[in-house]
Amino acid sequence: MNPPATAWQTAAAVSRGETSARSGVTAVLARIEAQNARLNCFTDIFSTAALAAADQIDRQVAAGQDPGPLAGVPFAVKNLFDVAGTTTLTGSKINRDQPPAEQDATAVARLKQAGGILVGTLNMDEYAYGFVTVNHHYGATLNPHDLSRVAGGSSGGSAAAVSAGLVPLTLGSDTNGSIRVPAAFCGVYGLKPTYGRLSRAGAALFSSSLDHVGPFARSLQDLALAYDALQGYDPRDPVCRDQPPEPALPSLNQGIEGLRLAIADDHFARGMSPPVAQAMQQVAEALNVTQTVTLPEAARARAAAYLITASEGSQLHLSKLQTRLQDFDPATRDRFVAGALIPSSWYLQAQRWRRWYRDRVSEIFRSVALILAPTTPCIAPFLDQTTMSIDGKTVAVRPHLGLYTQPLSFIGLPVMSVPIHLPSALPVGLQLIAAPSREIDLFRMAAQLERSGTVRARMAPGDESP
Repeated sequence: MNPPATAWQTAAAVSRGETSARSGVTAVLARIEAQNARLNCFTDIFSTAALAAADQIDRQVAAGQDPGPLAGVPFAVKNLFDVAGTTTLTGSKINRDQPPAEQDATAVARLKQAGGILVGTLNMDEYAYGFVTVNHHYGATLNPHDLSRVAGGSSGGSAAAVSAGLVPLTLGSDTNGSIRVPAAFCGVYGLKPTYGRLSRAGAALFSSSLDHVGPFARSLQDLALAYDALQGYDPRDPVCRDQPPEPALPSLNQGIEGLRLAIADDHFARGMSPPVAQAMQQVAEALNVTQTVTLPEAARARAAAYLITASEGSQLHLSKLQTRLQDFDPATRDRFVAGALIPSSWYLQAQRWRRWYRDRVSEIFRSVALILAPTTPCIAPFLDQTTMSIDGKTVAVRPHLGLYTQPLSFIGLPVMSVPIHLPSALPVGLQLIAAPSREIDLFRMAAQLERSGTVRARMAPGDESP
């Protein structure tokens, strides 16, 4: 059976009147109905509203109007994005008591304005604090490629829904790797843009100085479509920069001439499991990349990122910790309590050191345009797995899944996790890392890897009906 249509295929067919938006949304809702019970991706499904939105798109097409670049494309969002009329859960029990959102998050609104149709909200780690999407309140989201394994987190529902073909596009958020880790484990594309590039207005924050929002897709062209629709200044987000949008779609055909490449060594070359090491070697050979670069003190950057994340997150939820401690997910609660005990002097020192690290990495980008690194040290762990081996040491699984992602979030670099095609293994991800505001270089590089057959999203096995 053929896999579900990509976003660009759907938009083209709907815009030309070759198919209706209603029929596409109906098919997506049927797939969700058939598969969500086993995968647990969705926490809310907006069937009535989605069908009404599809009918509106079809009326626009019939009237000869332009329905937008995402005409009739179903999408879903991590349940920390505000959706007008729906309570924003943020993966928590406590948030159920909040009133419904009065307006859509900016990112949701922009996808709708481009013709996209919102079909639901997606499961996540509570308050975005985690790498596994094993949620005490709403259950675990399972990896579509192996139901005994995690989907990654905290945007696990977003990655798994795309990987399983339930929807072609989703939105997630990334603080320390929460887009890139699940993208790698589920075998899809995930983009963490430059800090401040996309508006976070209406998205519940975890760590304000680290948080990004971004899209997931099975197709690089779909990822570019979504990214282009999401760009633009937004005064509702104080860190969203007033800069002209830079369309990613045209970059897919530009090639990589003039892009100087290097592979991250030192911290990023240690601890890889055999499938990850094989993927890195495969990419290096495909691109004939031999130059290496060292991001100085990456391990210390990761530790500082932890301090900042734990401090900012615990302060954001301090009143809830004081009044509703037992209503937290136990895994989240314990880390927030520990974060609340971090001395303010440690936090300030981490922020000062962050500036030093940013300056040192900026110097590297004077000689190279793109850096390659693994996304995760391993394939997706089992749901009940508590330890793993890194460099011969037994360590806890959950905090170490961000081994390679945290030092990059720390300074807001644009990073894309791309799925490496290894037929004999579960999905593996590679990080493409660019200088600030150079997302276009990420798309150029990913397109080259896609053309070479090195990078390819993997459709998870399962029922693809209807």
